[in-house]
Amino acid sequence: MRTGSEPTTARSALRARLWLSVWGLLWAIAGTAVFALVGRPGWAVACGVLWLIATVDLTMVLRHIRQGPHYQPGVDIPPYPPPDERAQTWPRSPRANP
Repeated sequence: MRTGSEPTTARSALRARLWLSVWGLLWAIAGTAVFALVGRPGWAVACGVLWLIATVDLTMVLRHIRQGPHYQPGVDIPPYPPPDERAQTWPRSPRANP
């Protein structure tokens, strides 16, 4: 059952995330090299950590792109079975009776 709040033709922005992580990877590599040459080891380590994070993100994005699209049911298939009316009766406490 669709609630109406989710788009029925949603697509993942993996290609945009791919290029953003490539851009971040390039800047992190350049920052690590420049700060190491200038003699700023703290900033070089910070850029090195960003380099590692961007590499992991790029790896995950490429993995998801290679996996391809996954099966998505159509609008006529609810994401869960309709609730059973008998299963939703909760035991009432003795004080809940009006």
